[in-house]
Amino acid sequence: MLKIVLIGLVAFIGLVTVLGIVAPRDMKIEKSIVINQPKDKVFEYLRYLKNGSEWSPWEKKDPHMVKTCRGVDGQVGAVGAWSGNNEVGVGEQEIKAITEGQRIDTELRFQKPMKTTSQGYLITESLGEVQTKVTWGMTGRSSFPGNVICLVMHMNKKVGGEFESGLASLKTILEK
Repeated sequence: MLKIVLIGLVAFIGLVTVLGIVAPRDMKIEKSIVINQPKDKVFEYLRYLKNGSEWSPWEKKDPHMVKTCRGVDGQVGAVGAWSGNNEVGVGEQEIKAITEGQRIDTELRFQKPMKTTSQGYLITESLGEVQTKVTWGMTGRSSFPGNVICLVMHMNKKVGGEFESGLASLKTILEK
């Protein structure tokens, strides 16, 4: 019996090690939607961290989350922080760069449930006078064992679904 347990344990450790070697370390999640509003209006709304509370899929998971903001919202250096239940965790988002009318780059620093740092972005692209394509993306790098956890938990699919949900809410809000 002990021999079977030891063989199982060695096999499990071997599997995790192999997964750690072959699992991707770089992550990129990107989703887009077309909003029937002019690009300038869409961009002006997106630049403010506080507006994210209206369309963020995570707001729906914890309507009681505690949020704070440091700096001047809508400008480089502004930081929005949150502390919530197990589904939303604890972290902060800082506006790192703004390419006026085109792109907002942020850094996401998660403390819980897992300590990680990722880069986020929102891109607006005019598709005509009253249509704007919004792309929401996130990139990051995971070392072992984070890369195995992301692979096993299907993080790309899970977070991608959250992005799609958030973008659908954004579309509804901006098209009212």
